[in-house]
Amino acid sequence: MKHIVYPTQGTCSQLIDVTADENDIIKDVSFYGGCNGNLQGICRLVCGQKIDDVISRLNGIRCGDKITSCPDQLCRALEMLKQAPNEQ
Repeated sequence: MKHIVYPTQGTCSQLIDVTADENDIIKDVSFYGGCNGNLQGICRLVCGQKIDDVISRLNGIRCGDKITSCPDQLCRALEMLKQAPNEQ
């Protein structure tokens, strides 16, 4: 398994906690802060998906006039997670 806690930048959420298996399938996602209902929905939609598939769908999404969004920040976290070593 791979795991990362990612401090977000430029969004209402402060942290994203993500776990994926050795095949880069997302197993668990939690956002801390932000729009609770929307973020719960994103978490449920991405669990069970391949990291690269989620990145290709959510990368670059903006929130209002901000240059990023919670889904876009999730992509940044997933990019880092792909590079993380497998935990024992």
